[in-house]
Formats: sequence, C-alpha cells, structure tokens
Amino acid sequence: MPKAAIIGCGDVSVVHFEALAGMDDAELVAVCDADPARRVAAQEAHGVPGFEDYREMLDVAAPDVVHITTPHHEHAAIAIECLRRGVHVVLEKPLAHTLAEGERLLAAAADSTAKIALCFQNRYNAPVQEMRRLLDSGELGQVLGASATVMWHRDADYYLSRPWRGSWAEGGGGLMMNQAIHTVDLLQWLVGDVVALAGSASTHALAETIEVEDTAEFAALHSSGARSVFYATLANTVNAPVTLDISTERATLNLRGDLTVTYDDGRSEAVRERVTGSGGRSYWGVSHALLIADFYAGLAQPGPFWIDAAEGAKSLRIVKELYRQSYPGSEEKVS
Repeated sequence: MPKAAIIGCGDVSVVHFEALAGMDDAELVAVCDADPARRVAAQEAHGVPGFEDYREMLDVAAPDVVHITTPHHEHAAIAIECLRRGVHVVLEKPLAHTLAEGERLLAAAADSTAKIALCFQNRYNAPVQEMRRLLDSGELGQVLGASATVMWHRDADYYLSRPWRGSWAEGGGGLMMNQAIHTVDLLQWLVGDVVALAGSASTHALAETIEVEDTAEFAALHSSGARSVFYATLANTVNAPVTLDISTERATLNLRGDLTVTYDDGRSEAVRERVTGSGGRSYWGVSHALLIADFYAGLAQPGPFWIDAAEGAKSLRIVKELYRQSYPGSEEKVS
C-alpha cells in the first residue's frame, strides 16, 4: 500500500486529507507545514507525525507519494526534490509561480522515474467529461468558437489572511494564477492548444490590498482554428457559476455547473454534476477525490499520468503570456 504525505496544511489540503481518508489503497504517514499551529492541528487530527522541514519528512517518513498544497512559490522546489528522490507527486495548481521554475520542474519530471499529477480536477467533472466525449466523437462537427467567464468575489480579508496570494513574489500573479487558471485549463483542453493570445489584466477592486490583478480578459486562437473569448473578475458581489460555452457546427454546449447540449435540430440534453459532501469550498468542485484515486490506481502502470507537468505547463504559459502583455517585467517582479 503506498504511503502518502501532505506538505502544506492550509485551506485546500482538506480535500486531499478527505480523498486519502476515503481510499483503501493508501496510507497517510506524515504531514508537513512551516506554520506550527497548522502543523500541530493536522498531526493531531490525523494521528501522524508532523514535520517543519519537508526534506526531514522525506528522510524520516519515506513516503511513496507526496501531496503538495503549499503557496505557489514553493511548488517547484518541493516537487523537484520529491521527483529527484523517486517520490510520486500530486501537485496543486499552478505548476509553478514562474515560467523558469515551471521549465525546471518539467525537466525534473522528464528525468524522474516517479509520476506527477497536476490538480486540474475539474476535468473529471461529469459534465466536462461529456463535453470532451461529444467533441472527440465528431458528431457535433467542427468547433466554431467558445467563451468562458469566472465572475467571483474576494475581499481584502481573503488576501490579508494569506498575504502571499496578493503578491508577485510568492503568488506569481493573482486571479489568473489562483482562481481562473482552472477555467483556462478547461478552455484549452476542450477547444485545443492556444497558439495566439491578446488580452489584458488589471486591478479594479482591490488595488489598496494587492499588487496583482483581480480582473482579466483575453481572446485566444486555438490550434483547431477556433477562437475563444475569456473574462474573469474577483470584483463580482457573489461567486457566480463558472460559464463555458462552445459552439459547434451541429450543437451548442453550455456549462453552468451542469451541462446543457442544444442541437441544431431542436433536441436538448442535460448532464448533471455529481453532488458530494466535502469540507472543501464549493467552488473547488467535486472531483479532487476522483483525480487522486485515479492517480494512485495508475502508479504501477507504465507511462505518465494524463494530467502531468506538461499538461500543467499549458495553462501556466497562457497566464504568463497575458501577464507579459499587461505587466512588462512581471517575471522580474516574481523572481
């Protein structure tokens, strides 16, 4: 049975703890966090040793799989060390906080015998899986275009409680790196790799609190020849459902949590999202456990996990290109 450890016991770690607790083929053996309060709370809640330093944890606990749920600027270094030791990695998005660190992680993954999974768990959502199936089947014809929105709310307290979220140096960006990157990933996965992009990012509501963006938009050209438009903001008054609409030659796909497929002949079909109980926030979706279980199930199989470092690099490059256009020198701010 694989031995698992979690590095980073903050907010999103709860869904990783839940996923491991629901699995019969994995054993949690250690937790790690530099913050004493979070570390002690996690080790007491789960009855495993806690460590301040992840290298000591790797030496002493010797996990087979490490879940990395730390602030963005720590992702690459920890993942690279794990992969160097042959330890499998489940990494929260983004791949890294800079393109350079992302490239380092890509090289480490290519050189390692261990596997890595990026937590783009929304690819496992039932409506999204059906969208991909329909598009791959060819029955809808060519994709003509797509649009997506992320209209959420974050206030100053959200950033003041975790200052790294609002900084270039540790967050690597704002809205696009921390929230909207999931929808960017779905857009490029469903419509095709992005080959050209024009857009802008700015700070409309939280400029007194953060140095990164809270609003962004772009138009993208995909390898399929289709064009997509994207808008995201944290200045909305509520966390509205993410939208993703795809127009094809024979139907329109409308994602609002659930999926509605409207065919040109008047037929309509709906695919409902699963409902699960979780201590995680509703906007994290329902599919972390599915991704994690799938990763563990494939550990003994040859080849990389299907959402690996190379897949994670695609959304990172899109976001960083948007930053390049909007904030000249932003990578220097990060590094």
